[in-house]
Amino acid sequence: MSFFKKIFKKDETARQVHNVSDLLTGDIIVLTDSFALPENLRNQQFQVTGVNSYEYENHVDTEWVLTGNDDTELYLTLDVDDKTYLKFLLKIQHDDVETLFDLDEFSTIFDEPGQAFLTRKTDSALSQGWTSEQYQQSIFSTVGYFHRKDHRSESLSAYEGKDAGEQFELYQLLDKEQSAGIELEVWQDGDTDVFLTLYRPTTDIIDMFPGS
Repeated sequence: MSFFKKIFKKDETARQVHNVSDLLTGDIIVLTDSFALPENLRNQQFQVTGVNSYEYENHVDTEWVLTGNDDTELYLTLDVDDKTYLKFLLKIQHDDVETLFDLDEFSTIFDEPGQAFLTRKTDSALSQGWTSEQYQQSIFSTVGYFHRKDHRSESLSAYEGKDAGEQFELYQLLDKEQSAGIELEVWQDGDTDVFLTLYRPTTDIIDMFPGS
């Protein structure tokens, strides 16, 4: 076998990434420049800096931690139903929640039976592309377990201890088109994480590269 043939054979067998579900830590995704995306996503490259797992009663979701060139961090999962969509999650702080929503109205998310209806009270830089004017609650107090593991290659322990998942309760609201939402994760110590969510077609990722 000639030297050039050896080179070509190596190139052909090198790992390639064709599907979002195959992404590993170190891989890079490139997003479209479509104005349908928020400005902080448009035409941006993100590197996968971690892979986690969200375990529910009947399924496990993979979460990819994405870090941008300006150290912007967000999260990506796949929403799989009749079609598969990209689901981007942006974590926001308490001050952001207070800017976007009336806190008394926001607190009704935790009231049974989980029928909260929210109206965004202001239009801000944060809301551009990430939020809608109104939301209806769709999930109330669903129990899940968060694992700092990639369930595709590591077993998820069902037992207590350092390998067990961290238990939380999930709350979700969606807009009328189900293209944007809000998610809350309430942990056992009372801490609550709030995320703005955005559902986009998989074609918004225009390229993927394997990590070096």
